[in-house]
Amino acid sequence: MSSAPTISVTFKAREPFIDMVAGNVPRFYVAVCHRRAGKTFASLQRLINAALSAERKHSRYGFVAPLRTQAKSIGWDYVKRFSRQACKPLEPAINEAELRIDFPNSSRIQLAGADNPDAIRGGYYDGCVLDEYAQMDPRTWTEVIRPMLMDRMGWGQFIGTPRGRNAFFRLWRDAQDQEDWGRLMLKASESGIISELEIAAARRTMSPEEFLQEMECSFTSASKGHYYGALMEQLEARGQITRVPYDPSLPCVTAWDLGMRDATAIWILQPAPGGAINAIDYIEGSGVGLDWYAEELRSKGYRYTQHIAPADIMVKELGTGRSRFEVAQKLGIFFTVCNQHRVEDGINAVRMLLPRMWIDREKCERGIEALQLYRQEWDSKLQSFRKAPLHDWTSHAADALRYGAMTPFEVSYDDWDEPTAINIGVI
Repeated sequence: MSSAPTISVTFKAREPFIDMVAGNVPRFYVAVCHRRAGKTFASLQRLINAALSAERKHSRYGFVAPLRTQAKSIGWDYVKRFSRQACKPLEPAINEAELRIDFPNSSRIQLAGADNPDAIRGGYYDGCVLDEYAQMDPRTWTEVIRPMLMDRMGWGQFIGTPRGRNAFFRLWRDAQDQEDWGRLMLKASESGIISELEIAAARRTMSPEEFLQEMECSFTSASKGHYYGALMEQLEARGQITRVPYDPSLPCVTAWDLGMRDATAIWILQPAPGGAINAIDYIEGSGVGLDWYAEELRSKGYRYTQHIAPADIMVKELGTGRSRFEVAQKLGIFFTVCNQHRVEDGINAVRMLLPRMWIDREKCERGIEALQLYRQEWDSKLQSFRKAPLHDWTSHAADALRYGAMTPFEVSYDDWDEPTAINIGVI
């Protein structure tokens, strides 16, 4: 009687990633690495190794990139090729449409994109790699992936190159002091993976900011193509991203981006005498009606003098025959409609507004991250940035502030203590 075929894993990992590939790292692991270090390749090796050595039946492993197309282009060929090699003489079942590989031992690896997190929900993971986490909506981890690991006590791994002091930076920073967390940083000048001659050549052709970010893993260098990255870093350096308490003596203005099929974002601002703009709070939601936002604003306990919305709030909906402007009035929200303008003009208006802003770090955390990452769209064929911004999760907060920046604030400080003289909107 012939013996059953065996499955073997014979990967050769680069030295800095040996423990990672073998799974000899803490349950949650943050790897900040320079370009071409091999972090994605090593992470795919870890997934294949984990899937083939899993003791549990029907183990599930995920590889998530910012975009599904990105996951396919950077990971799919790798994972197919090495899965086939590792499984010989058996053959894994490969599903091209779903970017899924089912192994003979019932384990599975699936590639996905953070651009459609709902496609990931509902299942479970025994382990998951989040590649280029700095470019993802951080809720992909907190609201989607993390709950999928709970009942299986699965592991999570975050890899990427910095994009400013965003959620990826906080993971890296906090991993040092948290139980079950570990971290790795590989700089090109220290890893020994890229030759010194090549590093010197890269330094000559890249800007200092690009080199520090892409090759030396700097979280403080502004990213090319990001509209407000440098300004947000200046605010951070000057201490303008801090705790900004509500001042009952000042009126509040809200600036909205109203989503139909995606998120609605609201900045709550307090213009102060002298020209400072205090961003004291931020609201974002999706899948709910205007009544939910009206109640959220009411529950804050702030007093409002103006609510600003884009021009499309006047469009009548086919189902009801009413505009959201009219619906809002029924709820006690009286909008000032922002005039139509070119997006470039609005972005420049935000650039002029930001140096005057003081932003609450905790209450506006998601809005801050969005402004840090809001960027031009990259044309991979032309290898250049397009003029238009990339429409992703960062757009909602950026657009809301743009509408606010393009609309004069209607506030009066002299008679603010006399509520009868002020249109207080929701309150």
